[in-house]
Amino acid sequence: MAFFSAWITVFVVSLVAVVTPGPDFALTLRNSLAYSRRAGLYTAVGVGAGNLVHATYSLIGIGAVISKSILLFNILKWVGAAYLIYIGIKSLKTRKMAISAENYEQQRDIKRWIAFRIGFLGNLLNPKATLFFLALFTQIVQPSTPMFVQAVYGMTVAVVALFWFAIVAVVISQQAFKRHILSFSHWLERLTGAALIALGLRLAVAEVSD
Repeated sequence: MAFFSAWITVFVVSLVAVVTPGPDFALTLRNSLAYSRRAGLYTAVGVGAGNLVHATYSLIGIGAVISKSILLFNILKWVGAAYLIYIGIKSLKTRKMAISAENYEQQRDIKRWIAFRIGFLGNLLNPKATLFFLALFTQIVQPSTPMFVQAVYGMTVAVVALFWFAIVAVVISQQAFKRHILSFSHWLERLTGAALIALGLRLAVAEVSD
């Protein structure tokens, strides 16, 4: 019963965290809108994989070391911020393309591994994710908690992120939806780019205590 109660807590907190708009949402939105459903889905897979890495090192204690080291935190923070700003600047340079909705994806799609990499690095290089996992697991995991149970907690967070952002990718990439917004999709991508730059700048000035 205690395990189920703790698992529900992990599930609910994870769901609230992923639903709250942030870099992961912006990256998935951008790739789904600018490229294709496939690109959005592989971005979601990358986000889920990044969460799994965060969960793994947090559960074995490495996250505690990072959160206590100003130098390591700042290095990760600045690299992550630079990555988001880089993606944001690329989005700001988007130009209007006079093509049909049917050919839009074929001409602008990106490779699976590139979409995965964008989601994976965007999530992995966010030091606030480290703090989130530490804050969550230090409340749930006890010294007596079996490794299998800890693994279930970590997988839960990753799967919740994967499913949520997969849903986002599927909804945003609907042809009917994209057909209506195709004429001004470049402005939406620029708006997403501005949001990514803002998130990157916010991340760059984040403090360990955030």
